[in-house]
Amino acid sequence: MKKLIVFACILIPLFVFSCSRFDSAVEFDPLEMTISQIHEAYETGSLTAEKLTAIYIERINAYDQSTKLNSIVLINPEAINLARQLDEEYESTGILKPLHGIPVIVKDNYNTIGLQTAGGSIALKGFEPQTNAYQVQKLIDAGAIVLAKSNMAEWAFSPRHTVSSITGETLNPYNLAHVPAGSSGGTGAAVASNLGAVGLGTDTGNSIRGPSSHNSLVGFRSTLGLTSREGIIPLYLRNDVGGPMCRTVEDATRILEVIAGYDPMDPVTKYSEGKVHENYQQFLDKNGLEGARIGVFRQLTEDMHPDIKILFEQAIKDLGALGAEIIDPVEVPGFDSLRSNQWCSEFRKDVENYLATYVKWDSLKSIEDIVAVGGYDENVASRLKYLGETEGRRLNAEIPCLDPYTDQRRIAFREAIQNEMERLNLDALIYPSWNYPPARTEKFDVDYKGDNSQLIAPHTGQPAFTIPMGFSSGNLPAGLQFLGRMFDESTLIKLTYAYEQGTLHRKTPEGFGALPKQ
Repeated sequence: MKKLIVFACILIPLFVFSCSRFDSAVEFDPLEMTISQIHEAYETGSLTAEKLTAIYIERINAYDQSTKLNSIVLINPEAINLARQLDEEYESTGILKPLHGIPVIVKDNYNTIGLQTAGGSIALKGFEPQTNAYQVQKLIDAGAIVLAKSNMAEWAFSPRHTVSSITGETLNPYNLAHVPAGSSGGTGAAVASNLGAVGLGTDTGNSIRGPSSHNSLVGFRSTLGLTSREGIIPLYLRNDVGGPMCRTVEDATRILEVIAGYDPMDPVTKYSEGKVHENYQQFLDKNGLEGARIGVFRQLTEDMHPDIKILFEQAIKDLGALGAEIIDPVEVPGFDSLRSNQWCSEFRKDVENYLATYVKWDSLKSIEDIVAVGGYDENVASRLKYLGETEGRRLNAEIPCLDPYTDQRRIAFREAIQNEMERLNLDALIYPSWNYPPARTEKFDVDYKGDNSQLIAPHTGQPAFTIPMGFSSGNLPAGLQFLGRMFDESTLIKLTYAYEQGTLHRKTPEGFGALPKQ
């Protein structure tokens, strides 16, 4: 009988886990728990990976559809088994791996063995990769559990909202009438609502930092080349970065520590050799702002919503109170001309290479094949048509699309920013991640304003981290962004951790608190 009960639990993970081996999953409250707190609970015996995984699944079942949050595409049917195996390993070895038993929400564009990877598109419905994406495998090797795949803006096209032909629209848990941004809005909404411990997103221009800002999360877009993009469905590979979306800087740092490093399958990571820290947690310093020099990049703050302006000005005061020297304003000579004509599309080449390398379906080899599937909303259909007909830059199409280490326009843009940082001896530049609050779902086109994440880091390759800086009216989160030098994640970790610990703006969205006890 016990075997039958366990078998049923594995087969029907979308139902409440009343059949788990313990009396009630909700006897333990995982709200806002960090990786280190989870590991402490494992060490004291007050929690197991199996129990924690079941609690998160119970939370997904209880909240994701009933609230119409719609952040999760699917739950890993093997999650409980994997957690149980990790518990048995810990019981026999007494050793916790860096991410031992940590349930992770993974964006739907990361390859995951045996789990549908669709990039939000019905065109890839049913595709189950035979290998894990590099970052996913690194997390698994460190003991993590792929708990669920999260919804995303289809093909990662939209920074504005998160709508897919696989799952529909994801909402913002802080105010369900508003968007969670895109394209990693599913990961953002799920992690913010405590449906998993930590999450993975991807960022072509905004898509880690926008959803993190909109969902009161920490989002790391690391230096382009520090982490591998192998096994991730590309948008513009020359700009794409995968990385952590978490509730705390410490958790994001722990994820970065595991995924950073050279991967021969992603040639751009060769630039990281000799520049990767084995231990990034050493830079988690509550006093990290003391003596730091922070530049206020006013060139991105000319048009701001009044609520965001108030939050940003308070953030500047808080940074000063925490020991930083504020240099205000900072202006980069020629900024507007340098940032122009940076976008360069190679979607056809990148996505068709992905299809040939991983999918290998005779029926799906080209953009034309994707278009022929149909079933897309108007925005996706028009974008597919445009990208099928257009490649390269809108202006000066003869200039090739290259990475930030070989593209002269990108290099010039980066050098102008870093030279000004050197001249002023700055540790980082700051600006709001978005100058306006999250858009209304029915007005996402009209309300889409002030997305600063698109303007610098995707093109220069620099690291940029967003940290919660409070809430505007309507209980809508806002983010503060720190831009650093290439491969200087250590400084950004120190600064953002000190700001986070000195302000503690993060809070759980109302309506997504503890489940009622059984």
